[in-house]
Amino acid sequence: MSPSPQAVLAATFAAGESAVTDAMRFTREVMTAWATGGMLHVAEQVAVDLAGQVIDEPFEMLWRHLGSSVQVEVKQRHISQGDQKAPSVQVDEWGITFSGDSRVHWARLTLPGSQDRAGAVEWKQSGRGPHWLGFLADASDLLAGTLDPDMVPAIIAQIVVPRLSHWCAVYMADTASSPLRLVYLWHADEARIDGLREQLADMDVASVGTRMSSTFHLGDNEVLAVPLTARGRGLGVMCLGRPDRFPDEAIQLAEDIGRRAALAADNARVYAQQAAANRALQRSLLPPNEPEVPGLDYGVVYEPAGEANEVGGDFYDLFKAGDDSWRFAIGDVCGTGPEAAAVTGLARHTLRLLAREGYGVAAVLGRLNQAILEEGERARFLTLLHGDITPVDNGLEVRLVSAGHPEALRLKPSGVVEPVTSPQSLLGVFPEVLFEADTVHLEPGDVLLAVTDGVTERRSGGRLLDDEGGLAKMLAECAGLSARAVAERIRRNAADFATEPSADDLAILVLRAR
Repeated sequence: MSPSPQAVLAATFAAGESAVTDAMRFTREVMTAWATGGMLHVAEQVAVDLAGQVIDEPFEMLWRHLGSSVQVEVKQRHISQGDQKAPSVQVDEWGITFSGDSRVHWARLTLPGSQDRAGAVEWKQSGRGPHWLGFLADASDLLAGTLDPDMVPAIIAQIVVPRLSHWCAVYMADTASSPLRLVYLWHADEARIDGLREQLADMDVASVGTRMSSTFHLGDNEVLAVPLTARGRGLGVMCLGRPDRFPDEAIQLAEDIGRRAALAADNARVYAQQAAANRALQRSLLPPNEPEVPGLDYGVVYEPAGEANEVGGDFYDLFKAGDDSWRFAIGDVCGTGPEAAAVTGLARHTLRLLAREGYGVAAVLGRLNQAILEEGERARFLTLLHGDITPVDNGLEVRLVSAGHPEALRLKPSGVVEPVTSPQSLLGVFPEVLFEADTVHLEPGDVLLAVTDGVTERRSGGRLLDDEGGLAKMLAECAGLSARAVAERIRRNAADFATEPSADDLAILVLRAR
């Protein structure tokens, strides 16, 4: 049985000839960090031998420090063809192990002089040993793994207690001008947290550790105050306490962790600020309200792609255009994210403005096409289904234009599904385009379905959802359902069509005549 690793350093390499050189460079960095330069040449050659056999596919290389030896492992998920060969230099052991669809080709090397110091634990006590290198690597991973500013102080405390200190208090400032406040407190003995909090209440943290590390006594504890500074700006202070004196190595480690923690906190704060601004801008692009339309039951599903996006390239709208008419729209801007959302805003506001000026749906699309083209390099093409709704005695009269958009479908109560739009040019491509409106009558119980290509082009292997009329077949099964139920059924079927999450925005608009 192999001994437990005291430190692990890993890197991932892309396929190709350069992977061998990169693996050798990574090995040199590992040996330097572990102060094992005496075996650098052998370690590099082993890394070259193992990496050279798997360069046809991406692979991961891990170096494990086992105390008296080091072990290199090359792990590949998609197993290469051919037999793996032994390293060209002498090693203590080598072999191949399998786990699921992965193969690990490994080799172990004894560290020079390790036999003379078997059982020695001096390296564990040193802040410069591989044990602490692994500790710092783990700390960096934990800190880099969150973009939540409120989580960073808790992670800091969990890292240093009890490894470096018996307790940790993290002070942060909300803004550059606001005072420091205690945001997180942790003690190895949870029963002592309340008492420690009372002791810290009288401490003036602003007078210690805000510029450079310092030590002082608080009751029976020595306290190490480490400033949290990132990009030249002070963010807070990390206070560590223990009943004995802090060794120099512990101070150095605490300062190193403090630098990493401050950078993580600053990154998380910047991300949170940008995300908040992004959400505020994106929410301004969503319809402000849901109007009541006589004789209309409607349902909407909207799912933008990407992290932290509330609005992307797909959009929808439903609004009052006159005394007895309402307008609706569902569109898809090329791309996703903020750039697409900018065109989304242009389209939605232009539609509303021109509708209130009395332009018909065909004329609105012509003017929107021109507005998009005038954006120049920022322009993105857009597919759009735009229509107006007028309540009549026997249902709803709908005039609509499909500008390069997936065809709208009408579902009759009998289960019959038919397309109701004529395909016309998409927007933002040709400067002179004339659009013509189709007229559709929706009798009570009729359903009009409009979706973006996030539904129709949902892919499972080599198949698309709308291949062989897949969307129409799904809609036919929705006869008798409310508009909201139809929208949700289509959304669920689209999600179930493929196992992987969708990489495209998705919008579904269902209009049902009552």
